[in-house]
Amino acid sequence: MVNHTGICSAANQLSEDERQAVLQAANRVDCASLTPHQIVPRLADEGIFLACESTFYRVLRAAGQNRRRGRSKAPVARPLTTHRADGPNQLWCWDITWMPTTVKGRYFYWYMVKDIYSRKLIVNEVHEAESSTYACQLVRRGCLREQTAGRPVVLHSDNGSAMKGSNLLATMHELGLEPSYSRPRVSNDNAYAEALFRTAKYCPMWPQKPFDTLDEARNWVMKFVSWYNEEHRHSALKYVTPGQRHRGLDKALLEKRAALYAEARRRNPQRWASGLRNWQLEDAVYLNPEREQKPIPKQAA
Repeated sequence: MVNHTGICSAANQLSEDERQAVLQAANRVDCASLTPHQIVPRLADEGIFLACESTFYRVLRAAGQNRRRGRSKAPVARPLTTHRADGPNQLWCWDITWMPTTVKGRYFYWYMVKDIYSRKLIVNEVHEAESSTYACQLVRRGCLREQTAGRPVVLHSDNGSAMKGSNLLATMHELGLEPSYSRPRVSNDNAYAEALFRTAKYCPMWPQKPFDTLDEARNWVMKFVSWYNEEHRHSALKYVTPGQRHRGLDKALLEKRAALYAEARRRNPQRWASGLRNWQLEDAVYLNPEREQKPIPKQAA
C-alpha cells in the first residue's frame, strides 16, 4: 500500500478487502461529504491508516464515486458574452456612475447609453438616486431618439440591481431590446462603458470641485456629451468623431485623408521612409470577441 518512504506506490496493489475498507471509510456518515485530504487525517486521529490520499482518489474513481462530495455544485465556466455590430444601433451598452457632490456621502447618478459600433453617447440622464425606474426612462428615450422600433438591439450592462430589475426587463422586452450581462465579478465585460466614464473623469473638462446642485451636474453632462460626440476625435475610430461614425460620414473622411497622405508622399517621396498611414476602419466591432485557444507548447524532456 505504501513503500518505505511513506509514499503510495502504484506497484503495491490493494487487495479487494482493502479497497472495500477504503470505500466504506469514504462513505461513512461523518466522511461522506469530505475529500480524501480530509478523510485520511480524520482516520489517522482514530488510529486508522488504510491508504494515502491519492489511493483514496484512485479507489473512488474506479468505483464511479469520484464526484464532488457535499452539497456544493461544481464550478461552471461562464463563456464570454460575445456580440457583433457592423453598423450603428445594433449593439448598445449602458451603465451608471457616481458624480461627487459638495455634501459628504451624497452623490448624483449619471445614466448613460452608448453605441458600441460608433462610440456615440445615445442618451444621458442625471438623477439623485439609482433605480430601475430611471433606467426604464433612459432606454425609452434612447429607442425613441434613434427610432429603433422593429429593429433588434442588444443592450449590454453589468449585473447591478438597477440593471436587472423586473421593470427594466419588461420595458426592454416591450421595446425589442435583447438583454446582455457581464459575467459575475468580471468588470471588463462592460469595458466600453467603463472607458467612457474614465474619459469623462480624466478629461480637462471635469470640474476640480464637486457638483453643488443637480442642475449643475446635468449641465456639465450635457456639455460633455456634445463635446464627446461631435468634437472628440476618438483614437479607436482613426480619429473621427463618434457622431461622424454614427452618421456614416467616417468612410468618406478617411478616404480623403488617405488621398491627402498619398499626394503628400508623391510631392516629397524622400520624406517618407515607410508606407502610408492606415486610415481604414474595421467593418465590424465586437463586444468581448472570442479568442482562439493557442496550443500549449510542449516542454523539452
